[in-house]
Amino acid sequence: MTKERDKPAIFNQIDQNLKRVYDEALEQELPDRFTQLLAQLRDKAQGGDSK
Repeated sequence: MTKERDKPAIFNQIDQNLKRVYDEALEQELPDRFTQLLAQLRDKAQGGDSK
């Protein structure tokens, strides 16, 4: 029965850790290459050609 009482605390801790990792990932800058690829896709979608 002890394990059943501990589950909510464990799930809460997992939830907090996942939120922390997600927030840290959001704060990181995108790599330059990824930004360039996004710009190329944007140009292509608008009918332009950025080579």
